[in-house]
Amino acid sequence: MTTTLQKTLAAPLQADILIVDDTVENIALLSEILETNGYSVRKAVNAAMAKTAIQAMLPDVVLLDICMPEVDGYTLCKQLKADEVTADVPIIFLSALSDAFDKVKAFEVGGVDYITKPFQMAEVLVRVRNQVLARQTLLTLEQVIKDRTKALQLANAQLTQAAYHDQLTGLANRSLLMESITRLLEAVQGDPDYQFAVLFCDCDRFKLINDSYGHFVGDQVLIQVAERLSRELSPEDVLARFSGDEFVVLLSQVESQAAAIACAEKLINVIRPGFQLPHGEAFISLSVGIVLSNPVQHQQPEHILRDADIAMYNAKANGKGCYSIFNPIMQQASIELLQIEADLNRAITAQEFQPHYQPIVDLATDQPIGFEVLMRWQHPERGLLLPHTFMSVAEETSLLLPIGKQLLEAACQQLCEWRQQGQVGEDFYLAFNLSVSQITQSTLPQELAQLLNRYGLLPKHLRLEITETALLDNVLATDVIRALADQGFHLCIDDFGTGYSSFSYLHKLPVKTLKIDRSFISRLSQKDRDFQIIAAILSMANSLNMTTVSEGIETTDQLQLLKSLSCDSGQGFWFGKPASAEQVIQQIARF
Repeated sequence: MTTTLQKTLAAPLQADILIVDDTVENIALLSEILETNGYSVRKAVNAAMAKTAIQAMLPDVVLLDICMPEVDGYTLCKQLKADEVTADVPIIFLSALSDAFDKVKAFEVGGVDYITKPFQMAEVLVRVRNQVLARQTLLTLEQVIKDRTKALQLANAQLTQAAYHDQLTGLANRSLLMESITRLLEAVQGDPDYQFAVLFCDCDRFKLINDSYGHFVGDQVLIQVAERLSRELSPEDVLARFSGDEFVVLLSQVESQAAAIACAEKLINVIRPGFQLPHGEAFISLSVGIVLSNPVQHQQPEHILRDADIAMYNAKANGKGCYSIFNPIMQQASIELLQIEADLNRAITAQEFQPHYQPIVDLATDQPIGFEVLMRWQHPERGLLLPHTFMSVAEETSLLLPIGKQLLEAACQQLCEWRQQGQVGEDFYLAFNLSVSQITQSTLPQELAQLLNRYGLLPKHLRLEITETALLDNVLATDVIRALADQGFHLCIDDFGTGYSSFSYLHKLPVKTLKIDRSFISRLSQKDRDFQIIAAILSMANSLNMTTVSEGIETTDQLQLLKSLSCDSGQGFWFGKPASAEQVIQQIARF
């Protein structure tokens, strides 16, 4: 009958026990005790059979008799402990009280416990249970350690991924790029024949997408850009997202400058097709600066990246969507641009930007009806600067917005003074060019209303000029333009004919005036094609109830031809060059 103690000692454990004993009766007794209590039991009568059984399946515990023929228990235990596969299997020695049992030797060869004969069920179960539990605990701990080690390795891999890769695109980030360049620079120092190239890439007009559709859409475009660029590169090359919409390609080995150029052309071409957006397509281009490694000029990663960045900005200056190869002259030009940027910031504080004015004349009456406001910079050292010397830097550094506000404030204040002094009529207006940064400001209508109110002016006194390209490329601009029209502002398309010239948008937007670009006027004669183009534009504007202004009138012949075509108004050197407030009033006094 099974006692309570026996039930308590019975192991509800699943374990495989190998009994090794040359006495069949012992094997039978131990098997009955163990199997009755839920253990799986295998048997062996000598060392050879034991090894075969162990090789077939590793047991959880071995019950090993000491006194066996040929190979005794001590020797078999020592052999099992010498094998790393079986070294961790716990071995309990079996010995009769009459045996010359050397306990010290048993433990020295690797035994963990012993059971004496005759076998007592309770003792067998307790000692086996203890070793099974110890074995299973050990295996569990080993598995926990393995799992935690694996989790730690995964976490380390994720940390490494995060530390060296861009979160948005999955590309290498700046840290990984710098380390990669450092390794290649070391290779260049060790081998003068080795050469690599850096291609600094910037997405032209990406800011327009961000401003128009928001950062989420912008991020999706950047992901598509990364995917397209990646497809054009070899596995050994590095493509990194440097910052924002800037990407850097590290060509680990190039045979010549031509190879770097060929790669740049592939990258430029793969970016040209449109990018799918939630509400249509957007088109951007890629400006690429190329620099080849030079062991003398490039001692640090920063040096070669600086030169590649300079070359990229040179590509932008050359029209964007192209590549430029670095040469040292560019660096001096870059330093000058940085100086211009510093000067622009100082000039805004010092209010050095001044409005100049050019008369706009009614061609039917030959009388001035308004002024176009033109930007000039009164530089303390370089004198009066025209916009082309600083405009691109102002746009890139986002300084055009505060400059434009400053200029518009000064011009409205001046018009107020002219009106108070009776020097201009009630309907005399100012035509002001809005930059892309201005027409994407949702607060612009409110700011203009406050400005006019400060100087006692009405919306009719301020005509706002916008280029075709800025208008069609920007969704936010369309919303702002409609809001301006709702407030009563007179809106003009500037440089008409040089942009998309998609006439379909004219009847959809609240545009009241077309300004014909000076490039048509400068070549104007009654026999040439430009005459027919201008005639068509004037006819179309008339059918849409729009007024027209011709820019760049410089000769009597041009003036007479435009009058014959019934152009409403014009401006140009024929009427007067851009001048300061004092000078322009003297100009119109001669009319």
